[in-house]
Amino acid sequence: MNYPLSSFRRIMLAGSFIAACWSLISCENSQSEMDVWTKKRAIPEEAHDMQSFLSQDGRLKAKLTAPLMLRWQNGKSGQGDTISVEFPNSLHVDFFDDSARLESKVDSKYGIYYENLAKVYLRDSVLVTSVKGDSLWCHDLWWDQNRKLFYSDTTAVYKAPGRDIMGTKGIEATQDFSTVTFKYPIADLKSNEEGSVLPQ
Repeated sequence: MNYPLSSFRRIMLAGSFIAACWSLISCENSQSEMDVWTKKRAIPEEAHDMQSFLSQDGRLKAKLTAPLMLRWQNGKSGQGDTISVEFPNSLHVDFFDDSARLESKVDSKYGIYYENLAKVYLRDSVLVTSVKGDSLWCHDLWWDQNRKLFYSDTTAVYKAPGRDIMGTKGIEATQDFSTVTFKYPIADLKSNEEGSVLPQ
């Protein structure tokens, strides 16, 4: 059957339009797929073998060393508003008193500092030691920079010369260990000069 040239062109245009529509429909992406392509991605600033000093009111408060530091401008998800500094491969911190004298030390396998909150979260084999010989071990620990306070809700062991205290959860301690409070102590042992343990 022969069509006039103008009719043939109309049929070809209609066919092309239908094919294009079908192509668009068959290639349509789901909303979740579109979100993956268009969402804001978080990319941290990275530093290796870093050393950082923290001061407050012009006074040295802490010195931190770590093999790797990741600084997130908008949180790790890229959606938050809290700047965080992550230490995924361990860290060591020296804390100083108001006279810049060493007060205590902290070692941990992981840590993250929330700048807007002025708080540090530590986890995995957290050990705090003081120049007085006290030590605190726990699974995870928070340090409040403004209050100069350590606290945790997990199991903790505190050792001081001549005394050991264990708690199931809940401890607060000042940065210099002048005050240590267990919410749920399960053992409080005191040793004499010979090292023998005396019940409390």
